[in-house]
Parts: sequence; C-alpha cells; structure tokens
Amino acid sequence: MHGRPRRLAKPVDEEAASAKAAKLRDLQVQVLQNHHSRTYTKEAIGLSFKLLEINPEAYTAWNYRKLAFQHNVKELSDPEAIRSAVDDELRVVEVALRQNPKSYGAWYHRKWLLNQKLTPVDSEREFGLLDKLLKVDARNFHGWNYRRFLARFMGVPDEEELKYTMDKIGDNFSNYSAWHNRSILLSNLLIQQSKGFESKQKVFSEEFELVTQALFTDPSDQSGWFYHLWLLAQTSTPDKPQLIASWPCNGAKLSSSFIKEKVDQNTLSSIWCHSLKERTVPIVLYFNEPVKGLNQSSVKLKSYLEFGKDIHWRALSMTDSGYSNCWATYLQIANECSSSQQYSVEVSILCSEDIVSRSGSNYDSPVHFTFTIELISDSQDIDLFDKPVAWSCSESLQSYGNCEPIPFDLLTITSALIEEESNWHFERLSEQIDLFRELPDDNSKFVKLTLARLLLACAAMKSCGRSLIERKRYCDEALGHLSDLIHLDPSHKQYYEDERSSVLMDKLTCDMETFMKHCSVQVQPNSVPLNHVQLRGLSLTCVGFAERLMWVQVLDLSHNSVRSVEGLEALQQLVSLNISNNQISSFTALEPLTKIMFLKVLDLSFNEIGAHPIDTTRYICSSPFSHKIEACEAFEQCQKKNFNVEEYWDALLFFKSLKLKQLDIEGNAIASKENFRTLVMELIPSLKWFDGECVN
Repeated sequence: MHGRPRRLAKPVDEEAASAKAAKLRDLQVQVLQNHHSRTYTKEAIGLSFKLLEINPEAYTAWNYRKLAFQHNVKELSDPEAIRSAVDDELRVVEVALRQNPKSYGAWYHRKWLLNQKLTPVDSEREFGLLDKLLKVDARNFHGWNYRRFLARFMGVPDEEELKYTMDKIGDNFSNYSAWHNRSILLSNLLIQQSKGFESKQKVFSEEFELVTQALFTDPSDQSGWFYHLWLLAQTSTPDKPQLIASWPCNGAKLSSSFIKEKVDQNTLSSIWCHSLKERTVPIVLYFNEPVKGLNQSSVKLKSYLEFGKDIHWRALSMTDSGYSNCWATYLQIANECSSSQQYSVEVSILCSEDIVSRSGSNYDSPVHFTFTIELISDSQDIDLFDKPVAWSCSESLQSYGNCEPIPFDLLTITSALIEEESNWHFERLSEQIDLFRELPDDNSKFVKLTLARLLLACAAMKSCGRSLIERKRYCDEALGHLSDLIHLDPSHKQYYEDERSSVLMDKLTCDMETFMKHCSVQVQPNSVPLNHVQLRGLSLTCVGFAERLMWVQVLDLSHNSVRSVEGLEALQQLVSLNISNNQISSFTALEPLTKIMFLKVLDLSFNEIGAHPIDTTRYICSSPFSHKIEACEAFEQCQKKNFNVEEYWDALLFFKSLKLKQLDIEGNAIASKENFRTLVMELIPSLKWFDGECVN
C-alpha cells in the first residue's frame, strides 16, 4: 500500500497450523451454541475470549460479547463493579489488537463500549493505546479513525489534533493517514471559520508550502501527492454548488412542428422538439458538482401552461445516493390547443437550504431563465422513422443551407464558477506549475499527473473570460503528459485514456468556432431539422462535458474507443445515437441511455457485447441493473416465455426501459446467440427497424 512492499509470509508449521485450526473450530462451535442458547455465564464468556485471542475477526464472538455484557451489566448497581466490567471488555479488545492491530471487529467493539457511557473515559489510557499502536504502524487507518472518534467523543479541539498531524508528518513525510486526517481537520476548521482559519488564501498558501517540501524531499512517495491533489481541488473549485447549464436554454423557442417554407428559406426561429408530439417537455438542470434536494419549493416554475401532473424532479444518476450533477423534470402539457399559441415558461432556482452538495454546502446563487413553447393545433404529423436512419460516413458535416445549431453561449447559465479571489487561485496554481516543471524529468508518473491536473485547473479558469488561446495551450500540454502516462503506467492506462478523452472534449466544445466543425442542422427529405453533432473517429473512450451537448438531437460517436456512455443521460433532447464500432462490452455500461425518455434510434453495431465469457463489468458498474427492484417481475415474465434469464438478465433490463423505433446490434457476439433477436423484439414492441430490416 502506498509504495510499501509486502512482507514475505513466514514458513508455516503444518502440524501446528492443523492443531490451531482444530482448536479454532471447537471454540467456534461452542461460542455459537452459547450464542443461540443465550448462555452468558463467566465460563461461556471466557470461551469467546479464547476464540478472539486466536481470531480477532470472529464477528459473531464480538456480537455475543455485546449481548452478554448488556445482559450482565443490568444486574450491577455498584459503580465500581460496572467500571470493572467495562475494563474487562477493554482489555479483551487490547488483547485482540495485539494479535491484529487492524481488526475491524475489535475497533468497533471499543467504540461501542465507550458509546454506552457507563463510566468516565480514561483519556490518558485511550490516547496512550493509540500512541503505542501508531508507533508500531504510523499509517494504521483503523487507529486514525479511532483517534478521530475519540477526539470528537472527548471534545478535543480540532486545532490540537491538527498540531498532532503536523508532529506525525514531521516524523515521517510518508504518513498517508496523517495527511488524510489533516485534510479532514482543515475542512472542518475552514467551514467553522475558527480563529486563525478565516482566510482560505492564507491557510492554503501555507499548506502548499508544506506539501511542496514533502514532495521535493521524496518525489517518489505517494502520500504527499494525494494531499496535493486534495489542495488542488480546494483551490480550483468553488465552495458552493453552481448551476452551469440548462435545457431549454435561456431564450429558447420550442415547437411541435415546423413550416417547410421556413426550412427552405433558412429562416427557422424555433427548435423542433420531438417530445412535444407526446405533449411533454423535459427541463434539465446541470450543476458543477453533485447536489440533492431539488423540488417544487427550491425550483419554481411560472407559466400559463397547464401541467397535468405534479412536478417531480429526479436525479439522472446511476447510483441511488440521491446526489447528481444532472436533474430533470418532465412537464406534461394539459392545454387544449385550437390554434397556434405560444407560452413562456419561467424557471427560477432560488437560494435554498434544500439544495445541498455532498460537502454540506447550500446553493446560494439564484438563477432565472425563460423559454417559449409553441403549440400548433394543425401540426403536420411527421414520421421520422418511415425509413431507417442512415448514418453518414463522411468525416465532415454538411448543414442544410445556412441553418446553424443552437448558439453555444446560450447554454451557459452562469460563469461565476470561480469566485472573487480567482486571481489568487490562478496565481497560486501557476506558481505550482512553474515549481513542478523544475523537478528533474525522471519520468515520475506523480509529477506528470499532478502537472496535468494543475494545467487543467488553470484551463478551466480560462473559460471565465480569459484567453481561449491560452486555455487550449494548457490543454495541449496536459494532453502531452497524459499521453506519456499511458506508456509510463500501463496498469492505469484506461484511467489516463478517460482523462485524455475528457480533455479532448473540452478542447472541442470550449468555443463555438471550434465546435461548429462538428455541428450541423440535418434535414432529411420530408422530415424535420435536427441538431446534429458528429464526433466519430476521435479516439474518445468516454464522453466528457455533456452539459455542453444538451441541445443535441442526433449524436454520432462511432469509430471511437468508447467503453462507457455515462454523461449522456443529460441529453434529454437526444433522438438518435450512433455508438457503433466502439468498445462497449456489456449492456450495464449502457444504463445511462435508459434515462433518455425520447431516444428512438440506437446503433450498437460492432461493439464487444457478449464477447467476453466472464464479463465482470456486468456486475461492477456503479449501479448494476441487478439491484433494481423491478428486476424480479421482469424476469418472471421472460421465464414464462422460456427465455434464458440467467444469460440475458442485463439485456432484458436494458431493452425493457427503451421505446426504440430502430436498433442496430449486428457485429456483437451476443447478436448471434439463440433467441436473442426474439427476446429484443418481445421487449421493444415499438421497434420498426432491426439491423436494417423492417420487423413491424
């Protein structure tokens, strides 16, 4: 861990090990019997001690001792007898910790005992125990966790604990746990505005100086680099959550129809919105960090439109944490329309204690924007899918006439991502860049990774009004470091590739002049104008800066190396998506697409789905489909129709969430499996085109 080599295992005496295992089994059987029979005699409790003395990880034995302690202490009224009982339990923990200083059960048991608050805590004894353990292993994170618990329990000021971390770091710069504890304490002190910690600038300047000394003393040690990363995050991001983009954007005009003459004359003034055909308008809000708490109180909507259902905001996230960068609601329009009418919708995100980030910061940057919805009574009913959508293989895009996509600057709700002291932030980061450039170029991955992160933090600040040319220069230098890291550190190759992919997306989308080369308005014969973005053949492995693509209706990501589509859930306008010829290996990697309500065309052809006999990505994605509550019901229905649920469970849960009109999946190993095609058509009754053939 953290560059420290493992100790070689000692030779094992097989006969002694066999005898120890037999004794352990006997003790486990006896303790379980006593546990089930609720026998809490002195002899029975003694057996649990013998078991824990050999194996401190016997969790049932710890739980048994808790029950026995609670049972027996009820019969005690003498304070000295209670103190003696507590001391006995504390000694058992100490014996277990001598056997294994990193025993979860032992540390939890000690915390539990103190939380009973039966006797005054001997702080000298507790901190003395920690001192002994941390002298043996200064980075024992169990000991540091217990120290944080003990400091809170005893009311020790954070300032004193901060001094303790400094002592430990002074003893050894490589003490990762001390650096970690320091970051926690500093965060608390800055939030509380404690005396001497009112100025972030002063505190972080001192911390940068401290960690820089550590890094220059031993550039190969990881501990200081991780702390530097934490400092960088504190310096380059705002203290409180910010809204950075929305769809519809301010001033947008959405329409359920279009007038052919206006298309021909290039005088379009509205955006054709497919969801309006179903009398629905998605509103998407995108924050710079995950937040929770969006509701009708924190986000106000004002309009003469009648909405059919209560407005409910939902997190477009792959986890169930309740936090998300991206939030959406779907307005169900109830108005009867006898003629063409326009309605304005005003959205107000208020200062609210409801909207809160993971760090506990409240949203306090009110934003208001307005868009218009045009309802047309006799709108032409357009079938976008009368013929299969054909994807162009051209590297360049040809727009229809002079039509242009949505102006990029309309997507930016606020540019207040860097606060008033942004000059200090920028200067501090620039100093750090110059400093690390001076380190000897010994191909240290830590130096290159830190430089890349510093450069990207400076590049992000350049988006706030400073020179875009300089921003791109920072991005180019960061790309060089990331390319080096891919070769220097192949075990983390995919991480560096994803970072590089994110930087490429930033370069492409940071200004409209560059982005326009990949954008167009496409109009098929007898169809509607759609905002089209082509990002094919760019060596992308993931999709970054999705908040800049929320207006996109047709997206071509083919011929890349995409492994995950996370981020695309923000594109609630998306109608057609091409991710053919990529490296998607499972349907679980496509889960974000189930959040896009109006996706109609999906090209998954020539990926790697089903190619791996043991595909762990089916189970280790951030929120596997197997965790969904509705899974059992869907599985039962397919089992009745003799589908192999064990083999196709992720495909089943993916496709049942979609309402596609066109699907292409040829070229994947799974496409040739028995009954797969039948299963897909069963799950998507709306499907009209399947691998180029008309099926409905």
